[in-house]
Amino acid sequence: MSSETPQFSIRRAGVADAATVADIATRTFVETFGAMYPPEDLEFFLRDSYSIEKQTIILSHPDYAIFLLERDSVVVGHAAAGPCGLPHPQVAPGDGELKRLYLLREAQNGGWGARLFETVLEWLLRDGPRTLWIGVWSENFGAQRFYARYGFERVGEYEFIVGGTHDHEFVLRRGAAG
Repeated sequence: MSSETPQFSIRRAGVADAATVADIATRTFVETFGAMYPPEDLEFFLRDSYSIEKQTIILSHPDYAIFLLERDSVVVGHAAAGPCGLPHPQVAPGDGELKRLYLLREAQNGGWGARLFETVLEWLLRDGPRTLWIGVWSENFGAQRFYARYGFERVGEYEFIVGGTHDHEFVLRRGAAG
C-alpha cells in the first residue's frame, strides 16, 4: 500500500457516467442500509431506483445534478439533487432537494462528505436563494446532526418505502434566507 496521500476530487456526472452512478448508488445504499431489509425488498428497490436506465434519465435532465466524489480517480461517493419531491404541504415550485448523499465507509470522516454536500448546495443555489429540503431516516442521528449544522430543521415526517418495508423518515427544510 502506498504511503502517498490519496487525491480526492468532486465532479459533476454526465450521461456517460450512468453505469458508474448506478454502481456507486447501489453500493453505498447496500453498505449503509442493506441489513435493514428483506433481500427481496432490497433487490426490488435497487432495481427500481438505481438502474442504469433511471440514472441516464436523471443525468439527461437539466433540473437534476449528480456529483461524484473520487479518490485517486475511483468513485467512492455521490450526491444527487433536483426539484423537491418530498411529501410536505409547504413544498413550492422552485424548491430544491438533496436527494442522496452517500460515501463508502472507507471514504468517510475525512471532511469530503461536507465538501460534497457544499458542492450540491452551491449547485442548488446557483440561481439565488430558495427553500431547500432533505428527507432523512428518523434513526440516522449522525446525518440529522450534520444537516442541522447547515441550518436544516425538522418540519415533517413521511414513509420511505423499500419493497414491503416502510421506513419512518423526517422531512428537513432550510428557508431561502438560510
